[in-house]
Amino acid sequence: MKTSLDPQPIPERRASAPGRKHTVRGVLTATVEVEVAFPDLDPMAITWHGNYLRYFELSRVALMRRIDYDYPDMQASGYTWPVIEAKLRYVRAARYGQKLRVSAGLQEWENRLLIGYVITDAETGARVTTGYTIQCAVDADGELQLVSPPALRERVERLL
Repeated sequence: MKTSLDPQPIPERRASAPGRKHTVRGVLTATVEVEVAFPDLDPMAITWHGNYLRYFELSRVALMRRIDYDYPDMQASGYTWPVIEAKLRYVRAARYGQKLRVSAGLQEWENRLLIGYVITDAETGARVTTGYTIQCAVDADGELQLVSPPALRERVERLL
């Protein structure tokens, strides 16, 4: 008899079609290119899993600069925006010297920042990693805000 705790078979995934481009969704997007550096590797000579979050951060900074709400602007408006949730899905390993395209897309901003990410091989467009982060505004007193402050909402709406 099988129970819900029994291992389930992993469904097979089809390989990406050659030349297929993977893009990030969002009302506003930004893309940066990074090259996998030697210190980014783990003992198995592939990119250490934690570095993908750093790559996400690089594209998030580019996105927030596009919105004109970079980290100094956040602080000047009286809020910090800690990451409260992050999810990554590793599709294939990145290797030393590989050039990656890291895209961030703003998906929600009214009550929180939900930013989706896609990391692809810059040359082939093959997907490497996907994921998202969620950030919430916290005021100077440390109180979590249930609605994004006007400083962010107004900047986003100007660009839409």
